[in-house]
Amino acid sequence: MNWTVDRHDLPLSNPFGISRETSETSETATVELTHEGTTGIGAVTPSAYYDESAQSVAQTLPLLCETVDGIGDPHAQQRIERDLAEQAPDQPAARMALSIAVHDLAARQLDLPLYRQWGLDPDAVPPTTYTVGIDSPERMAEKAREAADSGFGHLKVKLGTGDDRARLDAVRDAAPDAELRVDANAAWTAQEAIDNADWLADAGVTMLEQPVEAHDIDGLRRVTDATEIPVAADESCVTASDVPRVADACDIVNAKLVKCGGLRPATRLLNAADAHGLDLMLGCMVESNASIAAAVHLAPLVDYVDLDGALLLASDPYDGVSLDGDVFDLTAVSAGTGVRRMRDA
Repeated sequence: MNWTVDRHDLPLSNPFGISRETSETSETATVELTHEGTTGIGAVTPSAYYDESAQSVAQTLPLLCETVDGIGDPHAQQRIERDLAEQAPDQPAARMALSIAVHDLAARQLDLPLYRQWGLDPDAVPPTTYTVGIDSPERMAEKAREAADSGFGHLKVKLGTGDDRARLDAVRDAAPDAELRVDANAAWTAQEAIDNADWLADAGVTMLEQPVEAHDIDGLRRVTDATEIPVAADESCVTASDVPRVADACDIVNAKLVKCGGLRPATRLLNAADAHGLDLMLGCMVESNASIAAAVHLAPLVDYVDLDGALLLASDPYDGVSLDGDVFDLTAVSAGTGVRRMRDA
């Protein structure tokens, strides 16, 4: 096998704010893995919140590629993901990028889209939300209006830094027909979230994601018990092993490849959450199509999709799965994840 590892600082169309930070670029690591004339592509935008960076991933990926090369078969995915987890247990972002590349490569060798290799239904893909990052109420209203006019019927609204009600009201006024979901990114206390629940409900909010700090499972449970708005756990549920401790504290679990460490670990998290009677969600970072495309192939398994990350970029070296309105069209993928370099488009 041969491989190429690169780093890219991808510019965002607009600064993207959440409760703990504002970003202007998506710091991305990519890997292209070639075996017997076929190339698989993977990428990741690591989060400092989970103690990884594009630099640390780019340094680790060649070592992980050597492990995959030693196995010698991209279809041996169970063994590959097990060995990578043993080799880099604290680097799920690095494992994610290579997991995507391996799955893309193997499916391309079979000349199958990844979802078909897994036997999933492309018509079961839920619509994706479009995320409105924290900004002035006026700017958030403008972004919401543009998204709604572009066909997005579900908007995720980032809150958690003050003036939250004014921001949400501005979005609601700008997109009166959109379904609104709120993400506080762990910014509120449990009591603040409970106090906010009334005006969130008045605005028609249909999901409240990670209202409290990740470790505050009791607080998460208090919020869930106090409001009829479905509550989703994101930062509080990183891998499948976290599901039992949050199962009675939330209604929904948000799986992200960057947290789990790849496609198979994400599937394990989804299966565990489903077994506990929770609704399922797929999320992402602001990241390249080379990451998003792989996650889209898991979308038939979930109830909610938040995979708009590549739509927030000003430029991306990769093309991915096309959208039909606000729904990803898996039937348009001919092989692998559907990702390709833009120069080949």
